[in-house]
Amino acid sequence: MHKYLLWLAIMAFARPLTAAEHKFDFGEMPLNQPPPGCFNTVAGTGKPGTWKVIMDEVPLALPPLSPGAPTTAKQAVAAQLAWDATDEHFPMLILGDESYGDFTFSTRFKLVDGLTEQMAGIAFRVQDEKNFYVVRASSLGSTFYFYKVEKGVRFKPYGNNMKIEKGVWHDLTLECKGSTFHVSLDGKAAMPGINDPTFSSGKIALWTKSDSISYFTDARISYKPREPFVRVLVHDMLELYPRLVGLKVFMLPPKATETQLVASDDEKEVGQRGEKTVADVINRGATYYGKEKETVSVTLPLRDRNGDCVAAVRVVMKRLPGQTEENAVIRAMPIVKKMQERVSAVDNIME
Repeated sequence: MHKYLLWLAIMAFARPLTAAEHKFDFGEMPLNQPPPGCFNTVAGTGKPGTWKVIMDEVPLALPPLSPGAPTTAKQAVAAQLAWDATDEHFPMLILGDESYGDFTFSTRFKLVDGLTEQMAGIAFRVQDEKNFYVVRASSLGSTFYFYKVEKGVRFKPYGNNMKIEKGVWHDLTLECKGSTFHVSLDGKAAMPGINDPTFSSGKIALWTKSDSISYFTDARISYKPREPFVRVLVHDMLELYPRLVGLKVFMLPPKATETQLVASDDEKEVGQRGEKTVADVINRGATYYGKEKETVSVTLPLRDRNGDCVAAVRVVMKRLPGQTEENAVIRAMPIVKKMQERVSAVDNIME
């Protein structure tokens, strides 16, 4: 990916961050039709599901004011209605085009039917049909699991055995903050906190498996508009390597003659001009070493999937007794390599 395209992608999201909320109101959508503004797709094998907006009896959000008053009401829901028992078949309804990083998503779901499977869940931080996270409930299996799908490979599930009653509406809430996720079912924690740094942001989708007939309603998300990818990357690396003293990323803006600091452990520094050594790292792929009384720094090139240098990364570390330049570079390399693995995923950069 060209360094100028990367710069534009980064700066496209460099704006003040304020809290936002969005409700996916199926009641405003035509009945017996696919939910407009949503994308019907499938992970694994088989054809996409059949998603339609239908009416169903749903418990009232608030208790009735008087005894004998109705406790349910007809409400529009999004339903997956296809009977397709194909194994490793995961119909998903992606809710709009927006990608989310930090957010709290809540919905109600009901497992209605299914001969081979009765499942419902949320796919989140969806990159595409082969890269996403899932939390899902199974009535037939009596399990509630989280797992990751990366490059089409489903990783080992994590969660609990628990009874998930069929034909009953359940409340599901998912909170994502950085690389940490918390999930609750019917108002209680469904599993211990989860930590995985693979996907920093992505789309939200309603999820089912095989021939599961499942309904969803009252879907809403409260979220923090996304930070520039490079700043999320720096934040994640600082969490992964807590002993770092500092971490900074420099880039050369289009048509500019001087580099600029675009991400830092100290956000107040962002926007500052980079020195000549930084430009040398970006232009020639050079490596620079610096030392202070208590710290050392190594500035290394950050390359895209084509091997082109798109940025310079400065890793600041505590100075060790007998510290040498060679040893400092060895200490810094794994950090930059980990960052480079993320930068090489073009879908992440362009979000």
